Amino acid sequence: MIKCFICIRIRCTFVVEKVVYPMNKVLPFLLLLFVFTSCSRKYKIEGASSVTSLDGKMLFIKVLQNGEWLNIDSAEVVHGLFSMKGKVDSVVMATLYIGDESIMPLVIEKGNIQVSITNTELVAKGTALNNALYAFIDKKNSLDVQIEELQRKEARMVMDGADLADIHEQLTHEGDSLMQDMNGFIKKFISDNYETVLGPSVFMMLCSTLPYPVMTPQIEDIMKDAPYSFKNNKLVKDFITKAKSNMELIEEHQRMEQNATLNH
Repeated sequence: MIKCFICIRIRCTFVVEKVVYPMNKVLPFLLLLFVFTSCSRKYKIEGASSVTSLDGKMLFIKVLQNGEWLNIDSAEVVHGLFSMKGKVDSVVMATLYIGDESIMPLVIEKGNIQVSITNTELVAKGTALNNALYAFIDKKNSLDVQIEELQRKEARMVMDGADLADIHEQLTHEGDSLMQDMNGFIKKFISDNYETVLGPSVFMMLCSTLPYPVMTPQIEDIMKDAPYSFKNNKLVKDFITKAKSNMELIEEHQRMEQNATLNH
């Protein structure tokens, strides 16, 4: 069975505050966000698969509406090909499923969407937002590869007999630079898409890498420039509310610990 979209390059991670977090269990956030538009939009999905095990399988497009997962379209893979078409009243972030297994995200919007499924790549393109989404995934995967390469580079330098202090200094500098590039890239993508389904979607994926909702400098930076429509997105608003509440609890806990230390 092929892997889900976050494993397009084996693993996909977000870098937050100089820490690399695994981007696991984040796919559902891509399914939750939608933006209403004024009229029906006709879409057509044309797909091709080189994965022979998919022949005869049913594919489903699913979105979350009113707290329930809803199939909005489906198709059977026949000789490596499948197609779907229909109308939507809004631009929606959706996910392609095989049975109950989520495979890849795509934006259902007006136009012709081409989906390619292979053992090594999952891509949706042909419309503006899908092109932007998969360009983002491709660039982020490239940055992930560079970050992972530092670990292999460290092992090679040790084997070559380089001084450990020099290794640490060089790789720390290179790692910090790559992480700054990653954080800047994510921030720019979100800010460029504040008013589309992609901005809130990627923001929620970023937030989902945290152990619990909390305000980080990166999140605060994203929010300070965000327009009202982004801040008022239900998922974004809920996360920020919980994050601020957790920050108050953390600060209160820290004050209690400090007071206890002073009393002793």
